Amino acid sequence: MAKKPNIVLITSDQQHWNTIGAFNPEISTPSLDRLVREGTTFTRAYCPNPTCTPSRSSIVTGTYPSRHGAWALGTKLPEGTRTLGDELQEEGYRTALIGKAHFQQLRSSETYPSIESEPLLHDLSYWKERFEGPFYGFQHVEMLRNHAHEHLVGQHYALWMDEQGFDWRAHFAEPTGTLPYATEHRWSLPEKYHYNAWIAERTNAYMERCRDEGEPFFVWASFPDPHPPYLVPEPWDAMYDPDALTQPALTPGEHEANPPHFGMTQLPNPDFAAYQETGLGVHGLHSHLIPEAKQRRNMAVYYGMVSMLDRYVGRILDKLDALGLTDETIVVFTTDHGHLFGQHGLQFKGAFHYEDLLKLPFLVRYPGVVPAGAVSAAMQSLVDLAPTLLGFAGRPAPRGMTGVDQRLVWAGRQSAARDHIVCEHRNEPTAMHVRTYVDARYKLTVYYHRTYGELFDLAADPGEIRNAWDDPDYRGIKSELLLKFLWAELGKEPMPMPRLSHA
Repeated sequence: MAKKPNIVLITSDQQHWNTIGAFNPEISTPSLDRLVREGTTFTRAYCPNPTCTPSRSSIVTGTYPSRHGAWALGTKLPEGTRTLGDELQEEGYRTALIGKAHFQQLRSSETYPSIESEPLLHDLSYWKERFEGPFYGFQHVEMLRNHAHEHLVGQHYALWMDEQGFDWRAHFAEPTGTLPYATEHRWSLPEKYHYNAWIAERTNAYMERCRDEGEPFFVWASFPDPHPPYLVPEPWDAMYDPDALTQPALTPGEHEANPPHFGMTQLPNPDFAAYQETGLGVHGLHSHLIPEAKQRRNMAVYYGMVSMLDRYVGRILDKLDALGLTDETIVVFTTDHGHLFGQHGLQFKGAFHYEDLLKLPFLVRYPGVVPAGAVSAAMQSLVDLAPTLLGFAGRPAPRGMTGVDQRLVWAGRQSAARDHIVCEHRNEPTAMHVRTYVDARYKLTVYYHRTYGELFDLAADPGEIRNAWDDPDYRGIKSELLLKFLWAELGKEPMPMPRLSHA
């Protein structure tokens, strides 16, 4: 029987699709450039939701957030959900997650408990002595929850720093503290104790152990960067000159035809009370105005975070070489969703379904199977990862998975496996419930119980500057897209059991 391939999934967090040096000369990413040379780059990969928990849950379930249940930040993926890791274990794989999970909410309750919550995050005795897997199909788990110096530091990452004899507490915010943005940009934490170094070290140790024991493995190396806050150790904080980078910006008048919340972001003190139905904050609904000098510095440090991350992606690739596993290992590099750092005058993320936020870097390497040095415009969705990786492992995807098997596309033997993308985004029950449909040329975004929306012609307007929702020249196209979107939604979810008889 042919040896099953090892699978290494490497993800960043909130990385803009155009932050790979092979395609953007303003940033340096030699390790990702190596994957570009040795594998296939997919230029039209998308997230199913532009926030962490829903998108990450879709990676491990192969289903959309509306099906797996973790539909927004602050929700959780039910513990009993069957995942990619569960399926791979039945094929003889060892499974591990090292880094950021974020399948559960930050607050725990009696009805909806969460081990990724405070104060349990900080209870290091729990993570050292009482935590037991498996966790969502991962037999071996080493986790962290913080981004940069956030007070959420704890779990296995804090244990590792303790084991190194490093007094890390002075480099992180207090558990009850806030995160003042005045402290951004240069982090006092020495690089050798950064979570990037920890994730690469622990991933490499796990791969070596599996190699020595002769078992195929699936390991998810889940890096928390370059998600804000914009903070990175030296010298990475000064790697890029803010004035030398091409700064994205708002095009005057571009939000005039957009839904109201777009234009409100350009006010110094906007009132978004109508969108806060449950009293919980909605990402992106705030003023996005920041001084130009700070925006430039943020972008430069964001690029530095990507470049530092790239160094530790390289450590994992080098370890595969040293272990003699490169030719028998599928490597996928991607992220959970994109990022806004000035595009359209917007910052971070929210209900703004531009390509900057929905589209992803997406690289696949599998020597002898996936073409090297190829670039493909075949559409990919993160919901496709689970069924595709199961296919390579020789296991049919279970009927409950919504994603499509992309094996033939990855292998260069088929031009496409899907003709559209669906992205869900629901923060509040009605006030901010958004869905987007993307096909080869157009993007359509609709809002629950709203008559406004967005329609962009990505061929004629790749920068998404002119919303054609109310443009009479696009009336017929809009009607056609609405029908296609309805059909896509109707056909999206598979039936749990096949129909076998008339009655």
